[in-house]
Amino acid sequence: MNDRTSLLAQPLRPPSAGRAVLYLGLLVAGAVVGAAGALVQTAWFPGGLLLALAGEAGLCLGAARAAGARGAAIAPAVGWVIAVILLTASRPEGDFLFAAGGGSYLFLLGGMALAVICATLAPVRQPDGDAARLGK
Repeated sequence: MNDRTSLLAQPLRPPSAGRAVLYLGLLVAGAVVGAAGALVQTAWFPGGLLLALAGEAGLCLGAARAAGARGAAIAPAVGWVIAVILLTASRPEGDFLFAAGGGSYLFLLGGMALAVICATLAPVRQPDGDAARLGK
């Protein structure tokens, strides 16, 4: 085996403690951005909706670029989804945060689509070597 295939055949290791703390912090940041976006998206429609979705996309892509891994884009997306899903549930008192309008559905579905797009566009770590494609 050459050096390139031996790098690809290594087993996966668990993340370091620093990376685990980073991902946990990004998860919390995603939840905060999701809660803030839920409040802003109805306030200044359609500008608030665009601002809320841009905030999520900026957090996911910025985290992925800064950490250089897809997991850094997925962690805030998971936090965003958890916060938004928890905010959509109606309470026994009858209070709810999302109205039954098109803007709310655009925020929910558009935010989930943005999370998938950001995770797909995130950079993937490549083994050391030249910049050529890694095919045979």
